[in-house]
Amino acid sequence: MINRGSLTCQVDEQTIEQWHCHEHHGRRDRGFQYSDSAIQTALMLKSFFGLPLQALEGVINSIFQLMDVPLTSSGYSCIYK
Repeated sequence: MINRGSLTCQVDEQTIEQWHCHEHHGRRDRGFQYSDSAIQTALMLKSFFGLPLQALEGVINSIFQLMDVPLTSSGYSCIYK
């Protein structure tokens, strides 16, 4: 029963490599810093946990820090756009 509250996350090397956008995709705004999959991942976590955007940014950064992964979350305004 105790392990039901456990949160386990894995990030593979391919995900780390694809987190940042490396090419111009023809759209404006985001500054091409984060990939579409990074934004979609953030939005899935937002929906799953029911978080506001500012709290979502903190949660994602906290998860990456705990996992010792060299990534950061996009800003909440970037996710909003």
